[in-house]
Amino acid sequence: MVIHRLVLGDLQTNCYIWADEQSGNAIIIDAPANAEKIVDAATERGFKITDIILTHGHFDHILALNELKGITNATLSVFEKTPEFLTDRTLNLCHYTGADYTPTKPDRILYDGDVIDFYGNEIKVIHTPGHTSDSICLLNDKTLISGDTLFHYSVGRWDHPTGDMETELASITDKLMVLDDDVAVYPGHGFSTTIGKEREGNPYI
Repeated sequence: MVIHRLVLGDLQTNCYIWADEQSGNAIIIDAPANAEKIVDAATERGFKITDIILTHGHFDHILALNELKGITNATLSVFEKTPEFLTDRTLNLCHYTGADYTPTKPDRILYDGDVIDFYGNEIKVIHTPGHTSDSICLLNDKTLISGDTLFHYSVGRWDHPTGDMETELASITDKLMVLDDDVAVYPGHGFSTTIGKEREGNPYI
């Protein structure tokens, strides 16, 4: 699988086009803003969007979700705790920011340890609560999409509803730091890194 990054929205949130080159089909990871730009970027690279997966339900990862799903008719997969975030403006932080968001119904519910078969590519769902109770990471071979759980030399904040510092650090230590050093990490904000770099230089670990 190949991965392409778009930086969208007021909080400069990463949106990933994660594609299977053989089938030409792609998953969109998070939908921060500008659905048409996401579709255009996938089309320009020769990919068709068939799936959308959310790393968690905060507003800066979902504001383009309803429009993107409407344009593409893609299958929306979310973690088992995320549907509540998609309808509760306090949990998704729209209440605090005043963001305009249309609630979106998921098509598929994911659980910790699930393995998604995406045209022969196995993507493992790893529940990493702490930033939010619904935060997940997605692992395929040597690629980890970490959402707002793990950043380059930092971690996700835990001072919003359902966040908890000890839970987040335990998620990172117990579920992510057990991965190989050469696993590439693609976070929800900022630039990519590796598990090895974070193991060596992240001050939270």
